[in-house]
Amino acid sequence: MFSSNPSSKLLALAHDPSPVPSPFAMKHIVVLALLATLSGATSAIAQTGSAKKTKAAGSRAALDALVDKQGKTPPDWFQATKLNYPQTLDLSWPEKPAGAWNNQKNVGQFVWDVINPNPSRWREGVKLMHQLLTMHQKDPEKRERIMLTLANMYHNLLEDYARAAFWYRAAGVERDPVEFATSAVVLAECYWRLGYSDEARALLAKVPAGVKHAKLLGDMGEVNKSVQMASANADAQGYAYLTAGDAYRQAGRYAEAVKQYQRVLAMEIPANNPPGRLVQNHKRATANIEAIRAFELFDIRNVADGRYTASSQGYEAPVEVAVTVTRGRIAAVNVTRHREKQFYSAMTDTPAKIIAKQHVKGVDTTSNATITSEAIVNATAKALAGNQ
Repeated sequence: MFSSNPSSKLLALAHDPSPVPSPFAMKHIVVLALLATLSGATSAIAQTGSAKKTKAAGSRAALDALVDKQGKTPPDWFQATKLNYPQTLDLSWPEKPAGAWNNQKNVGQFVWDVINPNPSRWREGVKLMHQLLTMHQKDPEKRERIMLTLANMYHNLLEDYARAAFWYRAAGVERDPVEFATSAVVLAECYWRLGYSDEARALLAKVPAGVKHAKLLGDMGEVNKSVQMASANADAQGYAYLTAGDAYRQAGRYAEAVKQYQRVLAMEIPANNPPGRLVQNHKRATANIEAIRAFELFDIRNVADGRYTASSQGYEAPVEVAVTVTRGRIAAVNVTRHREKQFYSAMTDTPAKIIAKQHVKGVDTTSNATITSEAIVNATAKALAGNQ
């Protein structure tokens, strides 16, 4: 469990005596709170420094230095970002709020409904978490939960992998990758995206096998391991087969990818009350097969200048895109309609990657928004392949 020992003077400055500090008062103390928290988090992170070294000499030390430096430094936008949350929000943040869903009262529901789907408010969400860390200095359970939420925000929303790693570590993820299995996979992804693949693999070796674990292996290019792990963890909703198909697809092994997607389609949907996400995953598998066929037809040189539209299955519903071709190049990819909620940065990242590649093959999906990213790629492929 993470604990901090900031000076009593700093703690006194960082705490407002009222039970629910106002945004006006908090804007002056959140920076102090951040510094207080970082002071304590450093001791927790230092405990990870004794981890076994990888073959690349000094790689662990370099990773630790990077994470520590970035994690202890407030982002350049931090002070200029205002606290912005409803006065009705219960900042005590009980783990299981009583009553009906209320995103104007319950912190977790506010983050889910208001912060996550609105990129203009992502930084406000991060600042709110730092405020809550200050308020709950003496509550280890809440601090752990807040740190994990903060790490998720840095990872999922801002793609700030060093700061995400800092807070996952501070919450104890690396010290106990079995208990924090899901977060440990994300922490390993942070290491990989920061350029420390050996450290990512070393951490993954301690994490129980599972579909999310297999997904990251596929993203890292370890296709056979990914498929083997996914197949060994087959589930009733078809996620394992989709994961195996995605690993093959990312590697350009399209025939093998199609076979995995067809395994999803072979899963029978009960006539009454279809369980979980199997219906949607059938649609995803179909869309992925259609996209792979479009890949084979795609040649930007054969697409006339113009604006083309198509849609493909997302997490909640079809995602529609408009693709603009100018002078034989993909000039713009815009998401024009969707019902996704937790799409994170996929709506901007994925179009940017397509434009940079000038192709739809081999486009990396956005962390924790794979389905939305996949839908954007698939829809783009359909839009262009259908207009050659």
